[in-house]
Amino acid sequence: MNLRRLPPFVSIVVALIGAAFIPASDPVPAGTEPCTTFSIVAFDPDTKEHGVAVASKFLAVGAVVPWAKADVGAVATQSFANTTFGPKGLELLGGGKSAEATMKALIAGDDGRDNRQVGIVDKDGNGESYTGKKCQAWAGGKTGKNYSCQGNLLAGEAVVADMAKVFEESKGPLAWRLMAAMDAGDKAGGDKRGKQSAAIFIVKPKGGYAGLNDRFVDFRVDDHEKPLTELARILAKQIRKPEEKKD
Repeated sequence: MNLRRLPPFVSIVVALIGAAFIPASDPVPAGTEPCTTFSIVAFDPDTKEHGVAVASKFLAVGAVVPWAKADVGAVATQSFANTTFGPKGLELLGGGKSAEATMKALIAGDDGRDNRQVGIVDKDGNGESYTGKKCQAWAGGKTGKNYSCQGNLLAGEAVVADMAKVFEESKGPLAWRLMAAMDAGDKAGGDKRGKQSAAIFIVKPKGGYAGLNDRFVDFRVDDHEKPLTELARILAKQIRKPEEKKD
């Protein structure tokens, strides 16, 4: 419609009616359930594996939080998760940006930043964590060389503190180091609402089936009374626990 051809008062009315039907920008749509959870993103410089492990009182948390790409990095997006942070973050990391620079770019471009929580590890193992000021308490994170732990609506700060400590002290395959960290967080209280789902996602160059992709470990427990226990049972079918190795 060409408003210039209408009488002035009609043009104004048409413009106002049209504006009324333009949806307002809403960074957190009504009815969106927060992905309250605890997670760890990490890197193993020896095997070149990047991974994410997560657990939550949230159905199928593995479908939302973990993102990773071999030789690039890993991202965990949670709370009122902005799932575009996964592909956008990996794109920025793949373009050479550090975890810190990537985090700044993601947060700066998001109107819902106050409700977000994000963990990033880049190709060099630099960890970065962000917690928006409106994330539900307890919420926060802890970073170190080759990892970042974060969580929201947790039993307390000990959840991420214990996760970080165990990861730093553990040895062996990255998968089991991630699981050890998650178990520590779970024992410290984890998600204070309870338990429901868990996931572990690890990539490495040519780590997938027949070496045709980078999906080395990709397991999810979407709905279970003891999701981390079940996840460990499944993981053990692919990677033997360190204590089970024979001399």
